[in-house]
Amino acid sequence: MLRDTLQDIRVIDFSHVVAGPVCGMMLADMGADVVKVESPDGELGRAIGPPWLNGESVAFLSVNRNKRGLAVDLRQQGARDAVMKMAARAHVIVESFRPGVMERLGLDYAAVAKLNPGVVYCSISAYGQSGAQRHMPGVDGVIQAVTGLMSTLGTAGSPPSKVPVPIADMATGYLATIGILAALRKAERTGQGQHIDISLYNATLMLQQLGLAFFFASGDEPQKTGSAAPYASPNEAFPTLDGWIMVAAYQPERWRRLCELLRRPDLFEDPRFASNAQRVDNRAVLNELLSESFRMQSTPSWMEQLEAVDILCAPIASYSEVTRSLQYCQSGVETSIVHPVAGLVRMPGFALGDAQTISAPHMPPPMLGEHSTRILSDYGLTADEIAALVSRGAVSQAAAMGCDDLRTPFPSPQPSASGPAIRND
Repeated sequence: MLRDTLQDIRVIDFSHVVAGPVCGMMLADMGADVVKVESPDGELGRAIGPPWLNGESVAFLSVNRNKRGLAVDLRQQGARDAVMKMAARAHVIVESFRPGVMERLGLDYAAVAKLNPGVVYCSISAYGQSGAQRHMPGVDGVIQAVTGLMSTLGTAGSPPSKVPVPIADMATGYLATIGILAALRKAERTGQGQHIDISLYNATLMLQQLGLAFFFASGDEPQKTGSAAPYASPNEAFPTLDGWIMVAAYQPERWRRLCELLRRPDLFEDPRFASNAQRVDNRAVLNELLSESFRMQSTPSWMEQLEAVDILCAPIASYSEVTRSLQYCQSGVETSIVHPVAGLVRMPGFALGDAQTISAPHMPPPMLGEHSTRILSDYGLTADEIAALVSRGAVSQAAAMGCDDLRTPFPSPQPSASGPAIRND
């Protein structure tokens, strides 16, 4: 099971909001012991809302499951020293501050690698660790704008649009996870870690692989095509008697069968629609003609008929319809956690595997500083050192709950005698 593949990996996650936390969550979902490090005031994601569940941010809850929580004031030297001791025993470090912040704290890759040459250190930022805009901040919507993605969304003549879910953040988190897994493989072979530079900017450009390749080939700016694929027709949404339906029938045989089903042999014989390229060029006219036919019957009726002749189709479903569907219920993608304050929280879970092997989260997202003292002990600090940090306010315990370690954490990490490099024995 993928859930168990990283169970011996120790991760320190300094990231906040979405991209970095998604990366940390994926590693935790695969079994790594992920320590989420926050300031005593909590990371920025805890303040994002609505919606809220009993005052807890759903945005935060949705990307921080399976982690343990440590709250430290990195403005204090004692806290930085304690975190550096942890970094010396970690396999992976994830951070998402602006370039230069971790260096000013003395916790950058160069400093950590002196003590821990096998560490995989992943920096996530808006524009990367180098380049003209490296010091500029950026959030998902800003990155969707500056990478050109927003210019492609919507219909002809419509104002700029964005993908409403934070797709730049999510893609960055997933790509960071891939990079970390590859670097861990190298560390396993050689004992040598590396610094991975992941940016929202580059990740969002990678998302547009086809669009940019088409632009380079043609020199033409992409046209806003709404629901339609710019490279294929018909491959878009059409209005029906009671809703909308997505139809993909651009392959020659499916185009023929669609014309037969609609009883429109004139469309099949029309030279304007003879090939996919010609249909793309004449999309507006074809869309209007096909819409006339689809409006004659309901979406369920068209679904039955289209599926019967193997034409790709789907209803345009709302979230409520999606989550009531049989496919969703049997997919195994949904998970739920019980949070001590928020209560029951539903969300998409770790879905890399089949429905029989996907398992529920071990732990809900941590309360702020929930596991602080246990984590520091696990990473080798003595009880006296921990007590001194707490008394100075350099380390905070779970203020909202009034105590530490209310839930069973992952097993305590045991450092290897030969250092933090991954071992095969």
